Amino acid sequence: MKRFTKHDKEKEIKRQKLLREIEDRKLPYLTPKDVEFEELSKAKYSKLHLRQAGCVPDDIHQAVQQGLTTLQDYTCFAQDLVQIKGKDVLTPVYRLLVGNPGHTYRYLNTRLFAIPWPTHGVEVKYSNDEIGKACQAIKDLNEYLHAEAVKILVDHYSAADEEIGFVEKATTSLSENTESGKGVHNNQKININTVLKDRTSFNVALLNYMDPSRMKYLKEEPYFAMGKMAVSWHHDENLVERSTVAVYSYSCDDLGPALDESNKNSVEGRDPTLWHVGLKIAWDIETPGLALPLHPGDCYFMLDDLNMTHQHCVLSGMPSRYSSTHRVAECSTGTLDYIFGRCDVAMKNLQNDSVLGISSLISLEVEFVRQTEEIHNEVEFEWLRQFWFQGKRSAKQCDWWFGPMAELENAWKEMEQMTKLLLCEINKAEWSLEEKKQIIRCLLPLLEERQELRKIWVARCQSRLANNLPIDEQPECHPHWHRGDAKMPLPFDLEEIISLLRSQLGPEDGGERK
Repeated sequence: MKRFTKHDKEKEIKRQKLLREIEDRKLPYLTPKDVEFEELSKAKYSKLHLRQAGCVPDDIHQAVQQGLTTLQDYTCFAQDLVQIKGKDVLTPVYRLLVGNPGHTYRYLNTRLFAIPWPTHGVEVKYSNDEIGKACQAIKDLNEYLHAEAVKILVDHYSAADEEIGFVEKATTSLSENTESGKGVHNNQKININTVLKDRTSFNVALLNYMDPSRMKYLKEEPYFAMGKMAVSWHHDENLVERSTVAVYSYSCDDLGPALDESNKNSVEGRDPTLWHVGLKIAWDIETPGLALPLHPGDCYFMLDDLNMTHQHCVLSGMPSRYSSTHRVAECSTGTLDYIFGRCDVAMKNLQNDSVLGISSLISLEVEFVRQTEEIHNEVEFEWLRQFWFQGKRSAKQCDWWFGPMAELENAWKEMEQMTKLLLCEINKAEWSLEEKKQIIRCLLPLLEERQELRKIWVARCQSRLANNLPIDEQPECHPHWHRGDAKMPLPFDLEEIISLLRSQLGPEDGGERK
């Protein structure tokens, strides 16, 4: 689990510097009613594309809006207990991740586990048929947004030839040896289309629901005086580089409170009764920001590197609102296939004798020890504890994740046994002092990390915020066991083991601590 990192501190320093520079004045921003809006949009925000509701097929609207309200009716949305600057914070927005089977999405030190949308060859038993239909509607929307995003990008690059260079560079090496100039052009065109499709092949959809009337406090937008924010300024995390983010917005006037016309012009610039997406160039105080109103059924696309060069926020309106945000999540370390593959790597160093009923380690080389213990920590803290920290809330939609998590836990228990076997090997007489120290130097930092992270997760599970969540959403501190549990190879609290290992190192190794 990541702490408040150097990168986080640098961002906070930039934010504070920006606030000092603007002091008490507010930066300018534009809305579509401003004369300069169109010119500014083309000059500084050309990679933001709005697709108004009237341009989206009616059958998409009907299925998606019905699906979103169905998921809300079955209380499928939940607040996430995330970490910001090292502190637990409960999101004001209620969320649900839907996507490719076995995919996850990580943000703010929280891993969300995607409820699988219907997929050929994958059996998913939804809690009821209505939830299954809702997930199908989100998948259909995903396919529609993917197709539209490719069209928009092709049009965008056709209108701005100088910007397509970054795609062509990737194809140069493939085409240099082609004899025909026509062949070069065709190769580039094929590869450009492939790149654009890859960057719009959305693998997860993060669904959001918010009812402003239920929120006691929403932050004021700090730079432009845009009003109340449902989501603060940010870059979306954990995405494939230069991939598109597509968002379907549905604010449901009939479900919200009566609009207070007397407050309609209380925020200068934008209409506070309407939801908006706000955009600004990151850390720029010269360029005006944008506030783009979102009507029910509108879609917007953040293309190419917009998410890297700009920041966006969500400005609250008065009615409740859903959004379906479709992303190309960077999943190189975030799928079940990946983590099971990691477990297979660790298990290759374990030998089980079925006749004698004993286990042993195949290699005691430092590189194998380090690899196994790193995988051990990854399974426990990036998967098992992340999953159970969200309680049993995924059971509201389906039980799909519980089987794979049980398999992961079995693999993790094997790795606990492997750690015990390693500790036993260290204590054998035939080891020289230097050989012991070499292994201990490798093992000790990983055990110290494991001990520290277990303490952190226990504290998070017992926090006031956690205990105030609905019962079925409260974090479970799992896996957890008590001293003397015969089913577990090692104790939950590793302090005694760590102290023993430290005692076997000299002062030059940092082994003696008081």
